[in-house]
Amino acid sequence: MGELTGLVLSESDSLQREIYSLLTILVIAAFTPLIVGLLRIKVAEVVLLLVFGIIFGPNLVGAISVDSSIELFSELGLGFLFFLAGLELAPASIRGQSGRLAVSGWIISLAIAMAAAFALERTGEIQDFIGFAIVLTSTALGTLLPMLRDSGELKTPFGNFFMGAGAWGEFGPVLAIAILLSTRSSWAAIALLIAFGLIAYVVSKIPGRFSTRRIHDILERGYHSSSQTGVRLTIVLIVLLLAIASSFGFDAVLGAFVAGIIMRQYLPEGVETELQRRVEAIAFGFFIPLFFIVSGANIDIMAIIAKPWPMLIVFVMLLLVRGLPQFFLYRKAIPDTRERTRFMLLVATGLPIIVAVTTVEVAAGHMTQNDASELVAAGALSVLFFPLIATMLRRKTPGSGAPAPVHQES
Repeated sequence: MGELTGLVLSESDSLQREIYSLLTILVIAAFTPLIVGLLRIKVAEVVLLLVFGIIFGPNLVGAISVDSSIELFSELGLGFLFFLAGLELAPASIRGQSGRLAVSGWIISLAIAMAAAFALERTGEIQDFIGFAIVLTSTALGTLLPMLRDSGELKTPFGNFFMGAGAWGEFGPVLAIAILLSTRSSWAAIALLIAFGLIAYVVSKIPGRFSTRRIHDILERGYHSSSQTGVRLTIVLIVLLLAIASSFGFDAVLGAFVAGIIMRQYLPEGVETELQRRVEAIAFGFFIPLFFIVSGANIDIMAIIAKPWPMLIVFVMLLLVRGLPQFFLYRKAIPDTRERTRFMLLVATGLPIIVAVTTVEVAAGHMTQNDASELVAAGALSVLFFPLIATMLRRKTPGSGAPAPVHQES
């Protein structure tokens, strides 16, 4: 009887701790945009979310305890981030000149990253050169999309080129994680990846089979009632692809990104739908800020303060490995040096993939939590400084708020 009472009290204490942690996270998420707006702070909101996560996390104040429930919410936040990235992905950005440059840029970055990471592993600086190399090829497309949308650049040629580079900076590392970091052989991983692609293709055709006028009317009425049918079906699609990807042994972000691409084909081009607005409200209102706050809480800031050089070296390597090659590769597509510098900085910005890779590597025992914290902190620095400098460099055409034109071929 005493053991049962102790177990109940233990579960009650655990639940109370989870609720207090969630409350702290929600307060941070709610007040951060107010702080940014009232103080007119010229940094990305996600940076403050990360900083507050570090401050209130277990390594400092201790108001946030990252348990299994909070981790699940954080994983869903990462999923929503990649879903919206896939949803925003314009087909034109991965075709033609934009697509060719994006693929070439990512492959060049991967080759440089592999060589640099292999050299560091040989010198004993890192333990797992493959995971480290994948980190250096990432681009935080989902993190930067709101900024480009707010500045009016998303639908410009500059935005189109960035969408292509950013798509490969997210999807390329996701594929690399699935193939290179899998516990299976590379050939088995590729076979499973193909199987996942076929299942995703079948799933993508299901909405079209039921796309009747009656179903459309039900969905439209749902936006103005408690049913919210379209939103519920969208969340089912996201979680379904997350579950399928996980069951194949892949990182969940692969499923979320593919879910966004699938949803994209059923939405009208160039028009923000009621469904998008409502899904974004759920994502940016709760799940995505929670992901960034928890990412900050997981950073061992004391270890980084004691030894900051690894973080700073990775921060510089993100620019040299991922950003600098794009500066030369896009010299004809973006002839203006100032705009191309902005492009380079944005492409070098990385965080969500870094979190995904380090999570996989720590769980597999290939990376220490301290090394993971250094990589995530370097990604956080890139989110802090690169977009800020890019914003300061933004060139506007005389008499308008639009950015300078960028050359683009068909």
